Amino acid sequence: MNVRVRYFAAFREATGIATEEVETTASSVAGLFDECAARHPSLRSRAAALVAVNDEMSGWDRDLNEGDEVLLFPPVAGG
Repeated sequence: MNVRVRYFAAFREATGIATEEVETTASSVAGLFDECAARHPSLRSRAAALVAVNDEMSGWDRDLNEGDEVLLFPPVAGG
């Protein structure tokens, strides 16, 4: 299936791109992240990162559907 992935902040810097169209065999958002990390080794662990699907905050176990837009937000350090 085909989905659009949008990277934000440190994830955008790590990949060098803001958006990409991805043909994936992943059934979940977690699997998609793993596929993206394989293509972009500078992506770090998804621990503490946030994800949204079609502009709605989501969990990593959410199923993917054809045409979904997945937004990946890296962990944010605060203080």
